[in-house]
Amino acid sequence: MRSAKVNTFSALVPSADEIRRQVERILTSKEFHAPNRARNFLSFVVNETLAGRSDFLKAFTIANVVFGREASFDPQNDPVVRIEAGRIRKALERYYLVAGQEDDVVITVPKGGYVPHFEYARDVPASTEPVNTWDNAQNAGYGGGEHSLRETHRPRSPSLLGTALAIVIALFLAFATLLSLLDTPTTALPPPSKPEVIIEYFAENKAAGTGSDIARGLRDDIIGQLTRFDDIVVVADPLRGEHAAADYALQGNVQLDGSKLRVAARLVRRIDGAVIWANNFDADLQAQNALAIQGNVARQVADALAQPYGAIFQTDIAMVARPAQSVNKGDDACALAYSSYHQTMTAQSHGAARECLQQATERFPDNAVFWALLSTVYVDEIRFRYALGMSLTSQALALASAAMERAVSLAPSNPRVLQAQMLVSFYSGDIDKALKAGTAAYAADSDNVEIAGEYGFRLAMSGKWQSGCELLKTALNRGVGTRSYYEVGMALCAFMKGDIQEAEQWSRRSDLDNPMHRLLFLSILGAAGKTGEAILQKDWLDSHAPALMANIRHELSLRLQRPEDQERFLNGLRASGLVVDLISAR
Repeated sequence: MRSAKVNTFSALVPSADEIRRQVERILTSKEFHAPNRARNFLSFVVNETLAGRSDFLKAFTIANVVFGREASFDPQNDPVVRIEAGRIRKALERYYLVAGQEDDVVITVPKGGYVPHFEYARDVPASTEPVNTWDNAQNAGYGGGEHSLRETHRPRSPSLLGTALAIVIALFLAFATLLSLLDTPTTALPPPSKPEVIIEYFAENKAAGTGSDIARGLRDDIIGQLTRFDDIVVVADPLRGEHAAADYALQGNVQLDGSKLRVAARLVRRIDGAVIWANNFDADLQAQNALAIQGNVARQVADALAQPYGAIFQTDIAMVARPAQSVNKGDDACALAYSSYHQTMTAQSHGAARECLQQATERFPDNAVFWALLSTVYVDEIRFRYALGMSLTSQALALASAAMERAVSLAPSNPRVLQAQMLVSFYSGDIDKALKAGTAAYAADSDNVEIAGEYGFRLAMSGKWQSGCELLKTALNRGVGTRSYYEVGMALCAFMKGDIQEAEQWSRRSDLDNPMHRLLFLSILGAAGKTGEAILQKDWLDSHAPALMANIRHELSLRLQRPEDQERFLNGLRASGLVVDLISAR
């Protein structure tokens, strides 16, 4: 990069409008030598940073949005993002050496990441015009969004008198703020509790050697995997006295017989010693190295325990019948109520989860996850209303949107919040916004099975069947959560690609108590020419879900975004003998 005199006032950075004009100047210059996709790359990372979404500028997000890569994109095996970032850096360096020597704003993309950096190239002329300053002068990347900027005025000529006056004013304001805090009664509540899990030292069948190394390494890997989950507290030192009342203990044993390795793990509820989860993992050290085995086992253990539907949140289902009482325990009880509801999908469990989360948001109004989960529960009153036996109301989407907006205002980059934003946007008809939020959620927490599955559904039903179905298959194979939900997704994927036999197999495995699932099964049977069995399914739907049968077109339009996908579904229903064209949409 050229040698330039950078403004010594490090807190001063270019405004968003100045940055946008500079990007336009660069992109239209003949001296900016970069291909179209590198130009799109630069525009994307700048716009996302100015919008306050710099945390989402990961290789996966850029590859998915800018380069159209599928959800299976692996940045370790596909270096496209790193290559284009290198081209941008070189093209920017050349531009500023040749055509941009007199430009006031310098844009760079520092190595080691994809978040652009903005600065003035020299002291800008003194002015009384408002300029943007950072709350944190160390960050020059607009990562905090528009709320990280504040308006101030740059004085024409700084003086000791002006500086002293500014200090006096600042002290006065601080003192006034302190007095107001002292005069205001506080009703602050303690933060919600989270389940604590002690990771005990793993035993081995040999006093030393390979077995001991694997036992120690495996325990370390499990600790690392579990700490990815925000809903639990992981205790790495089991001997610390302050964690004597921890909820759970993870115990393990490593056994070696020649090259054969077995890892036995179990989760114990410490209050009564009950084993609430246990599993064995077998491997061969001749077929796979020890580090790979440790990493694989650690991921499986962490998923089984700490995913939203994992063992930790499934140990006391009776609590969901007492939402008013269980909410006093904090966020673990409501997480339990939520996951139990998604496992059972009944009106009772839905009501318990909704009530628990409503009370939780009242007691902990600054907890973004509570608001996000509550938003999802409201959305479910639209997408799962037939399974829950609920009538369609105009309030559900409005409540879901309000709860989601509150969550976004508190923690816009939280994966749970992004998931809620994805669902609300999807069922509001803003598909671009939904997929953008889903991409960010998956990039932020790709190991979360629920996020992967929900994002996969949104991609698929938006017409991106290949990438969406890949994610659904991944979620299903992880073996965590509502398996039937992903099975009906696989049935829909097979149906849309024209594999009717596979679609029928998946559909028969799924939960046919859900009327929407049974409607898909009816369409599949029609496409398969099995009209006799289709009549039985139609009779069941007429009896158990008459509102759905009178509103098929509307329900399909809520889910399948492309007219050709809706028509394929309807053609299957027509082939089953259902007179779809006489059904009016509401």
